[in-house]
Amino acid sequence: MPGRRGAIQLVACGFAAAAIPAPARAQTRAWPDRPIRFVVPYPPGGSTDPVARLLAQDLLTRLGQPVIVENRAGAAGSIGTEAVAHAAPDGATFLFHTSVLATEPSFKTGLPYDVQKDLVPISLVATGPYLLVVNPSLPIHSVAELIAFTRANPGKVNFGSAGVGSSGHLMGERFALRAGAQMVHIPYRGAGPSINALIQNEIQFIFDTIPGSRGLVEDGRLRALAVTGAERAPLLPDVPTIGESGLPDFATEFWLGLLGPAGLPEAIRTRMADAVREALAEPTVRERLLQLGLVVHGSTPAEFQAVLQRDIAEWRDVIQRAHIQAE
Repeated sequence: MPGRRGAIQLVACGFAAAAIPAPARAQTRAWPDRPIRFVVPYPPGGSTDPVARLLAQDLLTRLGQPVIVENRAGAAGSIGTEAVAHAAPDGATFLFHTSVLATEPSFKTGLPYDVQKDLVPISLVATGPYLLVVNPSLPIHSVAELIAFTRANPGKVNFGSAGVGSSGHLMGERFALRAGAQMVHIPYRGAGPSINALIQNEIQFIFDTIPGSRGLVEDGRLRALAVTGAERAPLLPDVPTIGESGLPDFATEFWLGLLGPAGLPEAIRTRMADAVREALAEPTVRERLLQLGLVVHGSTPAEFQAVLQRDIAEWRDVIQRAHIQAE
C-alpha cells in the first residue's frame, strides 16, 4: 500500500494525464499501432490499384502492421477521396490517388472536400508519360504532321477520351491549345470504348497510358506518334518524345501518390514517406513499376506538395482557356 505522500503523487499524476487533450495523448503512442488502410478511389484493376497493392505488400514488413487496400469507387474518384478527407488524422487512413486530383479544384463544383485544405501530401510514388496514338490508316507519322493535318482541317479532327474531364480529355485540350488547332472532343464511357473507337477509325487520335495501348501499338493496330514525358519511355525506346517531334515545352506526365487527411501529425507523415521511399528502392518493386511504364520516385511531403500545387495551377489554366465544364 502506498503511503499518504505516494497516494498524493499518484493522484497528481492522474490529474496531469487527464489535463492532456485526447488527441495529444494519442499522438504520443507508437505509430502504427493498428492496421492501415490505403483507400483507392477507383475499382480494382486499372493502373492505380496494382501499384497501391504492390506498395502495401512491402510496407507490411517496414511498418509492422498490415496495410489493407480498400477500393471505394464512384463519382469519378470523389467518394473515396471524401472518405479520407473526413477521416480522423490518426495515421490509420490514407488516400492513394492520381494526378486527376489536381484537376478537381478547377473542374468539379460542389465537392464535399477541399483538395488543398482537407488533404496533405505524403509521397509522390511514381510518374508516367501519356502515349499519343493514331489509327494506322491515317497518313500521319509524326506530331508535326498531326499538327499540320489538324490546322488544314479545322473542326474536322476528332480525339477521344474516357469522358469529360478525364486525363485523355484534358491532354487533348492542352495539345489543341499548344498546337493552335481546332479539334473536336468525343467523350466515351471509359478508356476501353475510346480505344475501340480509335481502332474502328471513328476518331483520329487519343492520349492513353503506355500499358493501355502498348500491346496494340506492337500489334500494328495503333500507331504511336510520341510520349509526353521529357524523356523517351524505356518500354517504347523507339517512340520519340512530343518535344522531339514537333511540340517543345509540352512535357506532361501523370502521377500516383499517397496523401492523408489534414491534421495528420508531421511525425507520421515523415515516417510514412520514409517507408514508401525505402519500399520503392527495392529492386523487385522498382522492376514491377517499370514494367507498368512508370518512373519510380518516392519523395518527401514537401516535394509532393510542390508538385500538387504546380499541377493544380497548370490544369486550372487549361480548363479555363478551353472552357471545359463538368457535365
